[in-house]
Amino acid sequence: MPIINKTLKELLSLSFTSTPAVSIRQENKIWVATGMLIHYLESFTDSLVVTEGDEIPIGVIGGREIIENIFNNPTSNFFDNTTVEQIFDKNIIILSENTTLDELLTAWKKSRRAFSIIPNHFGGYSAISGRKLLEIGANCVTDLTLSEFPKKKVISFEKDNSIKEIIQLMLENNTRKLLLRDTNYFVSDRLLIQSIAKDFNFFRNVNFLDRKFEESFQLEEATKISKNLNLAEISKMMYMMSHPYVIFENQVISPWDICMILESDRIEFVG
Repeated sequence: MPIINKTLKELLSLSFTSTPAVSIRQENKIWVATGMLIHYLESFTDSLVVTEGDEIPIGVIGGREIIENIFNNPTSNFFDNTTVEQIFDKNIIILSENTTLDELLTAWKKSRRAFSIIPNHFGGYSAISGRKLLEIGANCVTDLTLSEFPKKKVISFEKDNSIKEIIQLMLENNTRKLLLRDTNYFVSDRLLIQSIAKDFNFFRNVNFLDRKFEESFQLEEATKISKNLNLAEISKMMYMMSHPYVIFENQVISPWDICMILESDRIEFVG
């Protein structure tokens, strides 16, 4: 059976519900959500689950929603007076143990968000994210290598770009990471909101978007590799990274790319 037709429970038998979903109530202010995202973005989940009433999930909020809204309203008022329910994404994907990998990836491609939840035996929900699917890639047997990954345009920025220009690049290209041109350093939505919260005190008395990038941030470093690793090798490597992002030759590889390559019919699963 192609791996794409297997259920998530078959593919993640030992860790199917091991990753807790981090939730936030819909009435919480955006500064609370931002503080939580600083800690959780990319570490083991991609979004916060928005809940109402008795912890009923009604949507998600992540770096995308924060970045989109500060582009239009770069003020402390946005963080202090806007609530989660005013900006969250109502499209939450709730899985079952019978959901196949094909069904999951189809839903993710539609939402452009590598995040879903699944009921667990504690009566709550667990998260299935792009990082979780790296576990599947790590247990695959295939001759598929990095050189065969679909080529995509590398989106980069310049040192003298303003923060507004960088956010605009992210939004226009639907990406969470941008490379600094001719380097292996990158900025991410997590870095942006971390700086907004910690260094610029949620925009209080700061004209943030007009600042030049080089005045404002420390970048993260993508791992450069020269060996044409196979799918299992690159998945294992990225799973161990705090913020997985790899450069091979003239392309960048993220967990999203690993997820999408799992659709290949050249992959066997060993568990």
